[in-house]
Amino acid sequence: MSELSRPDPDALIAQLRSDEARARRGKLRIYFGASAGVGKTWAMLSAAQRERKAGRDVLIGVVETHGRGETAALLAGLDALPLREIAYRGRTLAEFDLDAALARQPAVLLVDELAHTNAPGSRHAKRWQDVQELLAAGIEVWSALNVQHLESLNGTVGAITGVRVHETVPDSVLDEADEVVLVDVTPDELTARLAAGKVYLPQQAERAAQNFFRKGNLIALREIALRRTAEHVEDDVRGWRIEQSGPGAGGHGKGTGLQAWHTSGAILACVGPHEGAAQTVRTAARLAGQLNVRWHAVYVETPRLQRLQRLAAAERDRILAVLQLAEELGAATAVLTGSDVAEQLAEQARRLNCATLVLGRAEPATGWRRLWMAAQVPLARALAQLAPALDILEVGRADSARRLSRSPLGGAGARIDSDDHEKAPIHWPGYAWAAATSVALTLLCTPLTGVLELSNIVMLCLLGVVGVAMRFGRGPSALAALLNVVAFDYFFVPPRLSFAVSDVQYVLTFAIMLGVGLLVGQLTAGLRFAAGVSTSRERRARSLFELTRELSAALESTQVVALGAAAVQGHFGGHALVLETDAADQLVAPADPPPGFDAQVADWAFRHGQSAGLATATLAAQPWHYVPLQAPMRVRGVLALEPAQPRWLLIPEQAQQLDTLARQIAIALERVHYVEVAQQAVVEIESERLRNALLGAISHDVRTPLTALIALAESLQTLPAEEHAEAARAIVAQAHELHALVNNLLDMARLESGIAGGAVNLRRDWQSVEEVVGSAIRAARTALGATVVQTALDAELPLVEFDAVLIERVLVNLLENATKYGAPPIVVGVRADPGTLVLSVRDHGPGLPAALLGHEQKLFDKFTRGEVESATPGVGLGLAICKAVVSAHGGEIVAANARGGGAEFTVTLPRREPPEPAEAPL
Repeated sequence: MSELSRPDPDALIAQLRSDEARARRGKLRIYFGASAGVGKTWAMLSAAQRERKAGRDVLIGVVETHGRGETAALLAGLDALPLREIAYRGRTLAEFDLDAALARQPAVLLVDELAHTNAPGSRHAKRWQDVQELLAAGIEVWSALNVQHLESLNGTVGAITGVRVHETVPDSVLDEADEVVLVDVTPDELTARLAAGKVYLPQQAERAAQNFFRKGNLIALREIALRRTAEHVEDDVRGWRIEQSGPGAGGHGKGTGLQAWHTSGAILACVGPHEGAAQTVRTAARLAGQLNVRWHAVYVETPRLQRLQRLAAAERDRILAVLQLAEELGAATAVLTGSDVAEQLAEQARRLNCATLVLGRAEPATGWRRLWMAAQVPLARALAQLAPALDILEVGRADSARRLSRSPLGGAGARIDSDDHEKAPIHWPGYAWAAATSVALTLLCTPLTGVLELSNIVMLCLLGVVGVAMRFGRGPSALAALLNVVAFDYFFVPPRLSFAVSDVQYVLTFAIMLGVGLLVGQLTAGLRFAAGVSTSRERRARSLFELTRELSAALESTQVVALGAAAVQGHFGGHALVLETDAADQLVAPADPPPGFDAQVADWAFRHGQSAGLATATLAAQPWHYVPLQAPMRVRGVLALEPAQPRWLLIPEQAQQLDTLARQIAIALERVHYVEVAQQAVVEIESERLRNALLGAISHDVRTPLTALIALAESLQTLPAEEHAEAARAIVAQAHELHALVNNLLDMARLESGIAGGAVNLRRDWQSVEEVVGSAIRAARTALGATVVQTALDAELPLVEFDAVLIERVLVNLLENATKYGAPPIVVGVRADPGTLVLSVRDHGPGLPAALLGHEQKLFDKFTRGEVESATPGVGLGLAICKAVVSAHGGEIVAANARGGGAEFTVTLPRREPPEPAEAPL
């Protein structure tokens, strides 16, 4: 197989994951129609009856019959889920019970009225969101939808019928449906059904026939429904072709011959600050769906349009609502900043590789604004000059605008569609300060009229304009420039205290002064705007950098939790909590939750991996915003935030900042988790290694002398009397060997216990080194046998303070080690250096193993032997005991090859001068 035809491993893995997720997800069937009354619910119930007779578990979640007898008759025999009652404003509302449906887990669930808005207090704001959760739980759902409820067609249908529908469903719900069943009737048949009372009650039917159900409207709606269904079928065909030409399509010879359809460039929609921007977004979504391309929506902040955080609430909410609509329709949103809208849009189009730009048509200018607009270059023309290859599409204006709910973000997904135009409030204090500045400059310069030239007074007036522009912006600076020109003419230009001028050239001076003042104010306001943008960006970058730096040094999850909560709270204000999981992978709720915090909402966000609460469409009435901490492997917890400014969560750049902070916290929690796992694994591996070494040593070195003892003891019964003495000596030797082994194990356990407790209990006393060396040689005589031991002791060795029993044990172990692995003679040397006592034990054998050269300290590890596979008895604890004793004395022990052959172990102990002997009393 050539490299060109070899399947991409990443693509194969992605395909397998997609197939696995699709297999776990339930199927969605939508009965789609042009309007109410075409028979969607009837068709759905008829199919449900057939499935019930076929043996499938079919359950009615909620079905609206609207009083139609034929439809109600189809409910017979089908199990129905009781509706959930919700108290709202003195009334009791019956709503679909999502939790009961999840607990019931039917094979097929009927959920009518997909575009229905749930009652306040429900988990989700919309019924289609309930359906999404049901599908994620693996339940097959059937539902019904009218064409006017599709979000992208909402404005088009409203313009055709004159009736605005407020309950909408994102187009992605219909696009991702597994089956779309078109339920269609002719306009004449639907009108006849309406007249017969099969759609609405008689009074409602009469009003509907005069408004919505006019024949022209029905024909247009039918055409839109047919086209939308055809687009879904086209998407299915396209998906099938892509699957056939995907990574797994090459298994049949040279493949099926199908090629994936290549798409053109992306679409960029410009969200303007004026009414009707929602129509621009809907048109871009429809166009992107028809062309099967990705699309983006951006809003450009400029000094003239101001920043989103500083706009009036009504204007800001309108822009945020449109950006949220774009996200619901599948766009990637962003907020750009710059001094020129056309430049920012052209640069963004190049950056995102967009081929088409969708703009809203400008509002027609009236009155004096017509002259002002005539002097401005239209945005479309400016874009055409900056990006000649960019296709520009202007969208017609709509009669209504999308707005956020008036409630305190009590459902970011909710909005009000209306035609009212709320004007941003005027910042009167700025204009008052501009007028006061002009008065102050006039009062300051009036006494200086005979001292200063008029040109200097002009400079002072311009300085005042600059100050006002830097502090209050463009509008107040323009007022200050105008007032300064008027004051300069009236108070300073001859003839004074009159608007008349003695020289016509002063008119040019006034014009230049006003123009320079306006220009300086404009530039200063732009500089102020740019400084504000830079400060905001720097603040976001600094908070992210500081969090990343601090998290990189965190070693415990508690540190990550504290640092993450502090960083989020420092950026957004308000209150923030980071909830982590326990050993059972369950979310741990705070012991003392703050007001408004809901642990159940946090747990839902954790289990579903989706944001919930404030500024979301799930449990939107909550005052807290809950973000799952999604790490590369899995969800590690939940970030809960009660921001100081709730509407900031709807600004794309702030939402992206929160997601980035949450991502960093999640990665840090996962890193700490795996550090703990690695440490635990190292401990377990080390424990297993020591256990195996100990069991191996005991099984060999303890069983061998025990076996010898048993054999010798049994042989005493059969041996002649003259051989009993020799057998007894052998028994004693084996018993001594076993005794030494047990002593080593007990000594190591006692030393390890003392070290773990903080220190080994030493019995220090002033000792004679010669006596300790002699007693050690005598104690090791059994192990030494006939091996020759020589001593090389300095003359007149001083008394040294140490634990004589432990140091003797060190020398005994070194002598036994030299006897086992070395060759005679063994030399024990002692010398006294300034401040230290040096003891050495050397043999004349082969020396240290070549594998340990450069790593001699490994000899002093527990259960480490110079020869791993050897018949020499021992468990590898003797040298470890030596190191533990020497370290307890504050000394050091090293091993090295001696000159002339053999190994030499050197012990260095600290010492001080012994006390002077007390004089004997006379």
